[in-house]
Amino acid sequence: MSFWQYALEILVTLAHIVSDRLLEFIFGWYLGPHKRVATPQSVDQQVILTKSAVELAQQIRERKIKCYDIIKAFVERIEIANRELNAVVDGPFSEALEQAKVIDDKLAKGEYSEADLKAKPFLGVPFTTKDSTAVAGKLHTLGLISRKSERSAEDAQCVRLMKRSGAIIIATSNIPEVNKWLETRNMLLGKTNNPYDLRRSVGGSSGGESALITACCTGFGLGTDIGGSIRIPAFNCGVFGHKPTTGIVDIAGCTFRTGKEKETMVSAGPMSRSSKDLLPIMQILVEPSHRAALKLDEQVNLKKLRYFYIDSNGMRQCNPINNETQRVMYKVRQHFATLSGGDVRQTQLPHLKLTGKMWRYWMTQEPANFNLLLGNGVQLNPYVELFKKLIGQSEYTLAAIYSIIDGILPKENESLMRKATKECQKALDDLLGNDGVLFFHSSPRTAPFHYYPLLKFNDFAYFSLFNVLHVPVTQVPMGLDSKGMPLGIQVVATRNNDRLCLAVAEELERTFGGWVPPFPLKH
Repeated sequence: MSFWQYALEILVTLAHIVSDRLLEFIFGWYLGPHKRVATPQSVDQQVILTKSAVELAQQIRERKIKCYDIIKAFVERIEIANRELNAVVDGPFSEALEQAKVIDDKLAKGEYSEADLKAKPFLGVPFTTKDSTAVAGKLHTLGLISRKSERSAEDAQCVRLMKRSGAIIIATSNIPEVNKWLETRNMLLGKTNNPYDLRRSVGGSSGGESALITACCTGFGLGTDIGGSIRIPAFNCGVFGHKPTTGIVDIAGCTFRTGKEKETMVSAGPMSRSSKDLLPIMQILVEPSHRAALKLDEQVNLKKLRYFYIDSNGMRQCNPINNETQRVMYKVRQHFATLSGGDVRQTQLPHLKLTGKMWRYWMTQEPANFNLLLGNGVQLNPYVELFKKLIGQSEYTLAAIYSIIDGILPKENESLMRKATKECQKALDDLLGNDGVLFFHSSPRTAPFHYYPLLKFNDFAYFSLFNVLHVPVTQVPMGLDSKGMPLGIQVVATRNNDRLCLAVAEELERTFGGWVPPFPLKH
């Protein structure tokens, strides 16, 4: 690196640091004092609400807690917490309580056989999913005013599978318009607030899910991820989220997908307060044709895995990694070096500086047309929509209009992007093989204030890289920073090695504590 290149890097870094601190000050002043989501009403309610989905399922089966009492506790929690969060699109559903009564009655009468209970591992456990994922008979707005009364005719496949496992859907959650933004805000419902600091972003697009999960309004959630849409909200809200290997979970019914799309970066996966929920949910969601390759039932020996880390993606457009985020990586490296008896090796992948461009190119190859989805079947004119926004007459957020303007800007170089993607994929495959794990920063900084991503949005490239590469990634919470906001890290493996990510996530939770409630616990 020449002197002038080095000087430029220093100037860019300083510009990021100064602008970030200035924006923090301005938005913090504008949005007012810090406030968290309310604490559950009672200790008894808190005991139920803070349990993992697996624990709830076990206690229902063993009749230690009535299913009705569990569903009632979560419904009541939604009704109170959602006043501050603004995370629910439809629900809580009254029929969930009726379903719970039926389950309790059948359990009391011994009408569930061992085979029945084995086929329904999440019997009676409440769950939620994002508005863009179809739930039969429920609102399916995609965050659009033009769809404010639209309802789904049938369940998305992932919802159908969870219902078949015995889980009870209790609500659907807020999203950005057609899922394509880093914040959860639309003109229909408004913005969803972060339970740790109501002034801050929950991320997107599964932002309503992450808010409900961390605020203890649901047992677990289902998200989708095309550019970080499970992991960004999971990171911002301090919960676990798993983006599976692309193609192993049927995405039929997710944002109008058929599940037969040949080239897509979209994955559907679980989100939860506990890492122990992720594997059992994945065992339900994974398509039968992929189960043998995934070996989800196979025990993982963490001591025999090889571990790597990358300290930055090198993109000048991204914020520099802050000190508290660097300390997370250091702690993780130290732990796994001790556990494995070897080094956690620093590494690099080719073309990381092109991550944003690679993702932008592959978005143009998606079968879904964002402009048509946003217009609910009508092609929108970005200039007209921008003018309407300026005079206060648009049905769309500025972020959505940004996205359709981006659609008419010059395209990325196809041959260059395909070549860069192929070389990056090969390098990751060669590096990790079937026994390697990569630790990657979630984001250079913790959850920003509302509106911040409109001005600085490139940090999402830390997440979108792995959509481009189609590999599994688990987002793991790693405590709170000095502002009380969740820290985290991404755990990456090669395709079909989801079980490695999930096993490492469980080890990180055991060692560092995992989810931290966004409210003080009652004693």
